[in-house]
Order: sequence, then structure tokens, then C-alpha cells
Amino acid sequence: MKKNIFLTGAPSSGKTTVIKKVIKNLTVPANGFYTEEERVAGKRVGFLMHSLDGRQGYLAHQDIRSSLRIRRYGVSIDHIETIAVPSITPVNRNIIILDEIGKMECFSEVFKQAAKRALDSPNIVVGTITFGGDDFIQEIRNRDDIEIHEVTSDNRDALPGMILKKIAELG
Repeated sequence: MKKNIFLTGAPSSGKTTVIKKVIKNLTVPANGFYTEEERVAGKRVGFLMHSLDGRQGYLAHQDIRSSLRIRRYGVSIDHIETIAVPSITPVNRNIIILDEIGKMECFSEVFKQAAKRALDSPNIVVGTITFGGDDFIQEIRNRDDIEIHEVTSDNRDALPGMILKKIAELG
């Protein structure tokens, strides 16, 4: 059985909602981070990262001035490396939550190495990964120890239970 369980899907398909339901219902220790959209007056203005130990910061925001950009969003390498990276360091046999391996996060070489260390560890990793992506993202998608489920409106309600069941079987 593959120990790295990942979700993929279109933007706003419910990937992070599934991850948050998994986190809420875990009965074993976990560390890691998840990312949420920030909206103002119904318009997306940025993406916030939340570590499971309570730290938060912008992954990207329309007001961040950065040479690293995805569309109108400036990307914060500092927050990726001070919030996401330490949060996905393997600890004991904790479940590692890694939401997400995407274009913004992959601007950081430090993040890419930390993601590989997490995936290579004996820890179960539950995460999300973008469609498409660069060579690094494709390398992760093609690993032998990863299973990827596409989140759709038909399966998103069943996925948290399926993931929790797999975690219990792997534990």
C-alpha cells in the first residue's frame, strides 16, 4: 500500500476542504500546513498558509511585491521557508499534511528539498498537488510510493473517510 496520499483537482474543487476534514478527524498526531484562499468582497486577493502548530502567513498576495509572481500574485519565499518548510519536517511517526505542492511553493528550492524529505521519510504524507507543473512536480506525481486522487463534486464528500481509513490501515 502506498504511504503518500495526494489529492489533485481543478481550482476550487475542494482539495483543501478535504484536507481540513482529514485534519479535524485525525486520531493520531500530525504536523504540516494547509493553504486557503483569502477573499475580500468575494474576490480572491491572496493565499494564506496555516501550519498545524498555529503559525500563518501569506503564500502569495496581490499586494506582495516580489519578482516571483503567478498571475497577479506576488509569492512570499520567506513565508514558504519559515512556515511551510519547518512544518513538514518529519516528527516521530506524525502524519505530515502537505497542502500543496504547487507552482508557488516550488519557487523555493528549500521547499522542494523539504517536500522530498517528507515523502522519503517513513511518515504518512497526506497532501495536494497541482495539475500539470514543472519537472519537479511531474517527478513527485510519478513516484512509486504516491497515490493521487482527483477531487470532483462526485467524490469530495467520501474522500476524507477514505483517506482516514487508509491512514488507519497504514498505521
